[in-house]
Amino acid sequence: MHSGQIARWASVWGAVLLTGACGQATGPAGVGVTLRSNAHSTAPLTGPSPEYAAARAAGAAAPTPTPSGGRQAEVQRPQGDDPVKVPPPKLSKYTYTFPVKGCEVTYSRKLLVLPKTTIWAPQGCAFVAPVAGVVDEVNTKNRWRPSTDTGATREGRFVTIIGDDGVRYLGGHLDTVADGIKPGVRVKAGRLLGRVGRSGNARDTATNLYFAISWKTGPTFWWVRRGMVEPWDYLDAWRTGNRTISPREETLKLRGKVGETPRCTVLCASKKPEKTPQAARSEPPPSRGDTGDDDGDGVVSVTP
Repeated sequence: MHSGQIARWASVWGAVLLTGACGQATGPAGVGVTLRSNAHSTAPLTGPSPEYAAARAAGAAAPTPTPSGGRQAEVQRPQGDDPVKVPPPKLSKYTYTFPVKGCEVTYSRKLLVLPKTTIWAPQGCAFVAPVAGVVDEVNTKNRWRPSTDTGATREGRFVTIIGDDGVRYLGGHLDTVADGIKPGVRVKAGRLLGRVGRSGNARDTATNLYFAISWKTGPTFWWVRRGMVEPWDYLDAWRTGNRTISPREETLKLRGKVGETPRCTVLCASKKPEKTPQAARSEPPPSRGDTGDDDGDGVVSVTP
């Protein structure tokens, strides 16, 4: 009888303990959390607040701090080294130089009549080889006359070279041709070829260098010699330090298109001489070193 009563009391207390265990919440890692029984409870929480838990459950982002409106500290840039000067890319195996040396110059950068340019420079400035090569033609006598205006003599005194790049370069309207410059002479880039002047049909203008790019032909095809390829882009490059930009590709491409000896199409005709006393009086006296006789194309020496 006594033992049965004890068993009944043990069952009651077991049920009470089990109910209390089920009503207690657990926090992270099984840590117990005491829940508020009502809104006025002041018992401390040992886990996250219901508001925080609700925000996390809804996927809301954590609040981002807002910068104050006060003055921000100025950022001091670190002082770096001087910029490194990188040379322009090498575009060809040839090295070029601007054809007028030691003088301030200006020149045209557009096509006026012929694909050449006039480099305006003071009297006596150096005309130099723009690239290494061999002297091709030399004219030391100014045979141009306004009464005839023959095409072969319009550039007055001039020198042409055939560069190692296969391109012909002409410098005309020279005052003088440098000593030792004759057909067949090998020259380096920058070698003195002559001095800037105003021979030929430049006699009534300021001193200048007639500069032209073409390809090798015989002396009778003087219209090829006076310029076939526009030179100013190359002059700009050589003057500003891009010394390996070459006209070779453009020149050879044009020669392949029009042929080595194309017809003259611009400023081809010469004047018929006027046989009057007045015309004779208007002719200028022979220039320094000239003989006064005009033998046409015979003024040019050409390499064999």
